[in-house]
Amino acid sequence: MKKIFPTRFAEILFAFIMGFFGVMHFMNADIMSGMIPEYLPGDGKVWVYITGAALIAAALAILINKLKTVACYLLAAMLLVFVFTLHLQPALDGNPGSY
Repeated sequence: MKKIFPTRFAEILFAFIMGFFGVMHFMNADIMSGMIPEYLPGDGKVWVYITGAALIAAALAILINKLKTVACYLLAAMLLVFVFTLHLQPALDGNPGSY
């Protein structure tokens, strides 16, 4: 049975979206560094650059189809860490848009 929506196309689209987010981390590091919680050590810009590089690395792994599975598992783990460390407390406080 032929697939209606080719899987590889979906992977490439996802990779471009993650790569775009990674590039946005580098272009808007000053703005995004204000969203980093105080309890994380170091400068907020460093965390923004690290996460941007991780997003771009995952996108490249998906695009070139090398270590794609590992990259996707690590990307999922990173996104879950973001949810529990950055987004959960403001959402529980009733204001999910505040950082």
